[in-house]
Amino acid sequence: MAASAEVQRIVIENCAIATVDAGDTEHASGHVVVADNRIESLGAGRAPEGLENVVRRIDATGHLVTPGLVNTHHHFYQWITRGLATDHNLFNWLVALYPTWARIDERMVSAAAQGSLAMMARGGVTTAMDHHYVFPQGSGDLSGAIIRAARAMGVRFTLARGSMDRSEKDGGLPPDFAVETLEGALAATEATVDEHHDPSFGAMTQVAVAPCSPFSVSTELMRQGAELARRKGVRLHTHGSETVEEEQFCKELFGMGPTEYFESTGWLGEDVWMAHCVHMNDSDIAAFARTKTGVAHCPSSNARLAAGIARVPDMLAAGVPVGLGVDGTASNESGELHTELRNALLINRLGAHREAALNARQALRLGTYGGAQVLGRAAEIGSLEPGKLADLVLWKLDTLAHASIADPVTALVFGAAAPVTLSLVGGEPVVENGRLLHVDEDAIARATREEAQRLARIAAGA
Repeated sequence: MAASAEVQRIVIENCAIATVDAGDTEHASGHVVVADNRIESLGAGRAPEGLENVVRRIDATGHLVTPGLVNTHHHFYQWITRGLATDHNLFNWLVALYPTWARIDERMVSAAAQGSLAMMARGGVTTAMDHHYVFPQGSGDLSGAIIRAARAMGVRFTLARGSMDRSEKDGGLPPDFAVETLEGALAATEATVDEHHDPSFGAMTQVAVAPCSPFSVSTELMRQGAELARRKGVRLHTHGSETVEEEQFCKELFGMGPTEYFESTGWLGEDVWMAHCVHMNDSDIAAFARTKTGVAHCPSSNARLAAGIARVPDMLAAGVPVGLGVDGTASNESGELHTELRNALLINRLGAHREAALNARQALRLGTYGGAQVLGRAAEIGSLEPGKLADLVLWKLDTLAHASIADPVTALVFGAAAPVTLSLVGGEPVVENGRLLHVDEDAIARATREEAQRLARIAAGA
């Protein structure tokens, strides 16, 4: 941190605070002091007197401050195919949409990334991620377009550089021209890591190695992808155990279930996180707990595609790191993570544990500290503690939507989606009074509509 005379401070006072630290410390009325890009102090009551270089002082009466939300699974490109195949299960949905997705290009991906990021940032996401795995031949610099969109938005970002090498001719789902070769996928992934991954504390851009799924990539791409990630010191991400059909596929093709297959290819470990993990038995959960393999829980998408209810309470009880994911907006059209707090709680209460499945504070932890764990950034973000990065959200809870709910965390999770008065990423405002500061929302809306229409025309004429 800079010398004391140079530090610029933001003081937030008179707000409820949910720190989501190890003790779930909360303050009914407290303060947070931000110094440059970090949290300097926080606690009950007013901020200390005599603070120097206070550039902004906020009276946050009627608000709750939480850590910024952390999204752990998404597919930005799907923003321009929202509202299609709305009554399909996962495999039929993929079959219906892959011919369209195979026609995306850099301009489309750029617009879709802006739309996806804008909806998340407006709803309190300060750390986003994108699992992008569709790279049609001649489509341009798709990874670069996504990263540039995240930088323009001002959010912290992980690009999970995906890949597929199992096309229709090999028994996969995507068209032949929409997949890469084994060698090409590995080389392009390594180049993306080399160009964009920042391992330093407070990094704005990181990259993970992320072959798409067991049924769209070869075993060799899984195995060599894991070796590449560990050689480069980056994390690993893929889809796992999403549907009953996937489990049957793995048993027929590999002679084992998904978790056993992942372990055989080097894909269990504390540097790995999987999306969905809906169909996990006790031994699967035990293997994830033993290896500290993380899970991105996507409740709305799992419901939209009728995939099932993930055993999140059992995972948490076993010690599995679990975060929340929006998933692609072709299977979660709202594209917002703060609604996943509520949906995670409600959907898990339909499972075996019923009303004891999750409570409001557990749901908030999934969307904050749990996500930070899954992305390997729990030492930097995910809770409000001195020394951590100043990624935080000020939620307005004194309007009609929440005014009669006494407990602010209950109001945030059980109630309607709360407006964001202020969102900081590294101490820098990204959202003010519900509006994005660094981009033109109306221009993004126009661009995404135009690119969706252009993609539909191209796909129809293909």
